[in-house]
Amino acid sequence: MTDEKKIEPARNTSHSDAGGGEIKEENNDIAKKVEIKNTTKKSIFKKAVKQESKEEEYLRGWKRCLADFENYKKRQQESAKNIGGYIREDMILQIIPVIDNFHSATEHIPQDQKELPWVVGIMYIQKQLDDVLKENGIVEMDVKVGDEFDPNLHEAIASNKEEVKSKKQEVENANKITRIVLKGYKLNEKVIRAARVIVG
Repeated sequence: MTDEKKIEPARNTSHSDAGGGEIKEENNDIAKKVEIKNTTKKSIFKKAVKQESKEEEYLRGWKRCLADFENYKKRQQESAKNIGGYIREDMILQIIPVIDNFHSATEHIPQDQKELPWVVGIMYIQKQLDDVLKENGIVEMDVKVGDEFDPNLHEAIASNKEEVKSKKQEVENANKITRIVLKGYKLNEKVIRAARVIVG
């Protein structure tokens, strides 16, 4: 009787130990599956983050490219505008001496000949040239005898000191324009040719 009692609990113990092993195995399997799932989730998340950062990088690069292209277009437009302005200015500077010659010629026409057809024709051509300048934004500078000499607007080509009669007159006329030799012109407020003057 005592032997049987001793064997029975032993059987029960071995049986429960066997069941515990199975549970441990099951737990290990579940833990592995959870770990695999977590690893997979982490991997997917990392891939998604990496993908997102790549997309952001591409977007930044595209925006940079677009901004560079806009700046390039602006520079090209500005350059074309400047080149057009230089060509126009150069052409006008070549026309102005022709107009100077017309003015010089018409200033010396005797009064009794001013109504002759050829004189009227020359005056008409001179007016046409003056109108072409005005249409292109070129204006004649308003310079008069007696004005104060301004190096930004005038170019002194001679001094009239030998003609000054007294010291008092010399002081009064020291910085005054006594004669206009050639007219000055502006293009949109920019001096493209200074008036050539004689200073007293």
